[in-house]
Amino acid sequence: MTFIARIEKWLFHPPTTGHPAILLVRLMAGGAFLSEGILKFVYPNQGVGRFTKLGFPLPLFTASFVGGLEIVGGVLLIAGLLTRAVAIPFIVEMIVATLSTKIALYLGTSPLPLPPAPPVVGFWAVMHETRSEYAQLLTSLYLVVVGPGLLSLDHRLGRARERITRGRVHPATRAA
Repeated sequence: MTFIARIEKWLFHPPTTGHPAILLVRLMAGGAFLSEGILKFVYPNQGVGRFTKLGFPLPLFTASFVGGLEIVGGVLLIAGLLTRAVAIPFIVEMIVATLSTKIALYLGTSPLPLPPAPPVVGFWAVMHETRSEYAQLLTSLYLVVVGPGLLSLDHRLGRARERITRGRVHPATRAA
């Protein structure tokens, strides 16, 4: 098996025998991403306005792309479909979100509104304000490692693939 084939198998055919409670992690992560994606379209200050203030290039495109990824990816995580393939971009997104917003918060130079109550800058402000990104990052990492679990569409599709594969008989093994 080639390296690319192994990566493809790992990414698109994850283990799905994990505990059914993995569904709770998928619901938490998927629900958070889904709601944040919707907010980027409903409230400009959460979407294009935020990306503009942070200095992202093409803020309308970037906000729309990220919002769309969060909506579609959130639904896919909830369903347990393409779980690893969706969780990986979410990990990248959470790292970028943390770096692009929390360094300036630490330094007190954030273009975004400061937190409404102390601490407003520095280490403890960053620790408080990163709770959502931290939770979303770790749940996405968890899903990459363990897979979507038994209660997932990935599991159902894997079982269907196995049934199809078992139903086929290789021509060389047929008795004449």
